[in-house]
Amino acid sequence: MTLVKNSKLWLSVLALLGTLFLGSVQASPVDTYEFSDPVTQKRYQELTKELRCPKCQNQNLADSNSPIAADLRQQVYNLLNQGKSDMEIMSYMVDRYGDFVLYRPKVKNMTYILWFGPAVLLLLGVGVIIFILRRKPQAKEKTTLSAEQQDKLKQILKD
Repeated sequence: MTLVKNSKLWLSVLALLGTLFLGSVQASPVDTYEFSDPVTQKRYQELTKELRCPKCQNQNLADSNSPIAADLRQQVYNLLNQGKSDMEIMSYMVDRYGDFVLYRPKVKNMTYILWFGPAVLLLLGVGVIIFILRRKPQAKEKTTLSAEQQDKLKQILKD
């Protein structure tokens, strides 16, 4: 009976581990584009890694499986074949989707919070911690008991 319980337990553990491992496997998109030269292919790969999928939270075009990412990869491929430069392609994407499409947007009025927000929050946090620590009352110096007080304390503890 114990052997049956142990085997069921092991099967359950194996099933759980299998589910966890299979659940973490992600398929990345496979595009079969033909490039005229390796330089254009490298540019395509770099651009799709630098551009963010508008639908996905934090995936670039190269890693996203969403339909819009596939469309944008196709658009990048078409623009490369038309002889557009990387800057022209990036400008086209920003004009169409806004600064969100860039992983590293340019520093300008609309993106100050993206660039400087984390540093400001960190400095505010340090300031709050320093403020709290300075307001904390200092521990009073330990006072020593006189001989008479020590005798009274010993007597109380004995009773």
